[in-house]
Amino acid sequence: MPDAAAAALALLAIAALGLGPTALTALYIAAVTPELIRVDLREHRLPHRMVLPGLLIGAVGCALQASWLPLVAGLAFGGFLLVLGVTGGIGMGDVKLATLLGLGSPTLAVAVASPLLAFLGGGIAALVVLIARGPGARLPFGPALLGGYWVAVTLAGSMTGWAGVWP
Repeated sequence: MPDAAAAALALLAIAALGLGPTALTALYIAAVTPELIRVDLREHRLPHRMVLPGLLIGAVGCALQASWLPLVAGLAFGGFLLVLGVTGGIGMGDVKLATLLGLGSPTLAVAVASPLLAFLGGGIAALVVLIARGPGARLPFGPALLGGYWVAVTLAGSMTGWAGVWP
């Protein structure tokens, strides 16, 4: 049975980005978002079997779209988190997910807003967890990354007149 949240996110992606190469990666991200959030909240990890195929789909989407923006966004977002991961605090699953989300960013608005919103949401969640549990509490970053991406897609859709809904 398909996940209702995944179906809703897929409809959001189509409405915001339209159908075509720009939505290919976003549709994959929609399909795996609910399960990635569940697993990361429960186990503090993002399974390779769910993230790695998306990187291939993202590469294909970039090639079909013939745009450098998603590729640059993926490398920049993933590269930034890689630096944070090497210095500690960010897991390699988060690095791969950030790369995937960058590859799923067909517009500059999504490419810029997604990481900003992810860090804003993650920072607010970290503050709440710090107050509730004290120093040393762990918090998965995957849900904040995915939340930031979907808010950015929603904002981009509203800025462009909902490409998939209106002719």
